[in-house]
Amino acid sequence: MNLADRNSNLLTEQIDVLRNAMRKIRQSHPFDIIAMVVLPDHLHAIWRLPAGDADFPLRWSLIKAAFSREMPKTEVIRRSRKLKRERGIWQRRYWEHHSK
Repeated sequence: MNLADRNSNLLTEQIDVLRNAMRKIRQSHPFDIIAMVVLPDHLHAIWRLPAGDADFPLRWSLIKAAFSREMPKTEVIRRSRKLKRERGIWQRRYWEHHSK
């Protein structure tokens, strides 16, 4: 998961906000964190979801939204993001890999 501004150190500066967002989403949409690395501008995570549940995108969306709501609105928000009610904090896409 990447920040839109790859020169930012927001994730490490606001690590407690990120932890709280993940904790909150895990309560309503459970998953186990097997491993996680948080770098200044992006993070890597290995999760285990409950059997029969593979909805990684929902969880990431909720985590990103919870984190973003706690950040002051200082970033530039382009028109395309405004139309989709998105902030300019996160990169839109990410790579998801499944393992069995």
